[in-house]
Amino acid sequence: MAQGRSTKDPIAEAGRQWEAHGWGHAATGMTAVVSLVRVHQLLMAQIDAALKPFGITFSRFELLALLMFSRARALPMSKVSARLQVHPASVTNTVDRLVADGLVERRPNPDDGRGILVAITDQGITLVQQAAKALNEVFSSLQLSAQEQQQLLELSTNYRRRVGDLAD
Repeated sequence: MAQGRSTKDPIAEAGRQWEAHGWGHAATGMTAVVSLVRVHQLLMAQIDAALKPFGITFSRFELLALLMFSRARALPMSKVSARLQVHPASVTNTVDRLVADGLVERRPNPDDGRGILVAITDQGITLVQQAAKALNEVFSSLQLSAQEQQQLLELSTNYRRRVGDLAD
């Protein structure tokens, strides 16, 4: 047994405690949510390890990849925020760091005299391509079958749709 690991599942134990304290009607929901949060932590640890040699976080990678995938390799900050589903202040902070690293640059938006585009640099494109190879190792080695991955995707998409995160 690995050091620090118990043979007892702490999330299942939390569910039992939830029921024992009179919250049984919410115990399954609580354990499902806590389990998802734990899976997120485990996956992010793998992603962080894969990206560490490149000196970027996953949020920076996502922004760079979004720009690389765009036709002009540049987007207005508002579109970056909307497509990544993050607050504009977070996008500004991420862009500031990427500019400092030479991976993106700010340019005037020719379609909006006051607007700014964020554009990926050649250095940024190279980094995305290299980092994507490392991330694809994580994505292609999930400890789930192809069918389980599809089921997880369908469940997640259904939940997102029901809570208004996706349009019908």
